Formats: sequence, structure tokens, C-alpha cells
Amino acid sequence: MPSLEGYKRSLDYSYAPGLFPCMEAVTKRPEWVRRVLVSSSASGEGIEKLLRICEEKRIRVEQADKALVRISGKENCFAAAVFAKNQGILQSGRHVVLHNISDAGNLGTILRTALGFGYKDIAIIRPAADCFDPHTVRASMGAIFSLRIREYDDFESYRADFPLQNLYPFMLQGSVPLDDAVKNKKIPYSIIMGNEGSGLPPSFARIGTPVRIRQSDEIDSLNLSVAAAVGMYEFSKD
Repeated sequence: MPSLEGYKRSLDYSYAPGLFPCMEAVTKRPEWVRRVLVSSSASGEGIEKLLRICEEKRIRVEQADKALVRISGKENCFAAAVFAKNQGILQSGRHVVLHNISDAGNLGTILRTALGFGYKDIAIIRPAADCFDPHTVRASMGAIFSLRIREYDDFESYRADFPLQNLYPFMLQGSVPLDDAVKNKKIPYSIIMGNEGSGLPPSFARIGTPVRIRQSDEIDSLNLSVAAAVGMYEFSKD
């Protein structure tokens, strides 16, 4: 097998570091997994289960202590999956569109939250954090392997693929309160979230139904992953 490189975006593969994300990879997307790395000090029911699944699915397992430290940056990473990157094919319905999200931790947290609230189709508008970066994969706790995720160079390209989606950009300009938007929501719909610092460009106020989350004036804004969670939860209600 070829030697593994430190992660960079140009590679056609990435890593799912940590026992749980690794387990999600081999159970949800075994066809993506090229091999599994385990620590020589790994033990317990979790590792035993992982090894059984790998044997059943004929996934190569290697003992690779140094590689695990290099991949995770931690001494206590006991397993990681090496997996091929794959863009998903989105289905019309309930979408989460993430526009120029810059932080891998935020992106991973939003992906995990989306899965928790039943959103399986995620569009990422570049420039953005890398959804395949090991930090993103770890922050998502492997949710990436249960989602359909597609990256677009710009919002217009996403819109060309899904012209019938009803758009709900979250922003302050010209927006309606979240509860009003939810009450009158139209399906299929896309929840659109912007950059952590700058939010969505002003031009988004002219598309769809701009939405704002009510909050006290004691703070200037909610953390992006919190705002995304609130929006997804409210829109997921019947």
C-alpha cells in the first residue's frame, strides 16, 4: 500500500480520526474506506467491534501508531479510517446551504446537527472550510458519512441545480421573524446560512424569504452553529 501523506485539500482521500468517526465510516460508507489504522495500545469492546466489521467488509487494517499521531495531532487517537473523497448527489427536499463557512469546527458541528434534525442534503458554497478535512470530519463525529454533501463554486450554480427550492436566507436585512417564516414555509426549501463574521451578502435579502432569529439586545449575534441549529430545529417542525 502507498504511504500516507499529511492531509491537504488536493488529496483524493482523507482521514476520519477517532474511534466513533472511524466506526461511522466503516458502517455507513464502507465502499469509501481504503484502510483502517489502529493503535498498538487500542483495546476494549469498541476496537473489537471495529475489527469485526472490518473483517466482515474486507477492509484492510494496519497498526500505525506514528501515522495516527500525525493525522490527529494527539497521542490518544486509537483508530482512524482512510477514506476516498466523494461528492454527494443532492435530492430535492429539505436543504441546508452553507455560504462561505470558514471554520472547520463550525462546519462539522452544523453537519452533525443537520443529521440530528433529519437534514440529509447539504450544499457548501466555496470559498469555504473543507468538509473532508479531518478536523471537520471529527467535529461532525462521522455524520459526514450519512449525509449527501456537494460543494459549489458559487450560489448561482447551486440555484441552477435546484431552481424550485424555496429559499430562506438567515440575515437581518429585510427579514421576517423565524416563527413567521416557519408558519408560512413552503416545501421544498433551503435554509441558507452565511459566514461566521460577515454573514450573507446583502444581495440575499432579495431572494426568497429572509429570516431572522429573535434575540435580546444583550448580544450582537448568535454563534453560527447555534443559529443553524435553531433554524433547522424550527423548520423541521411539521
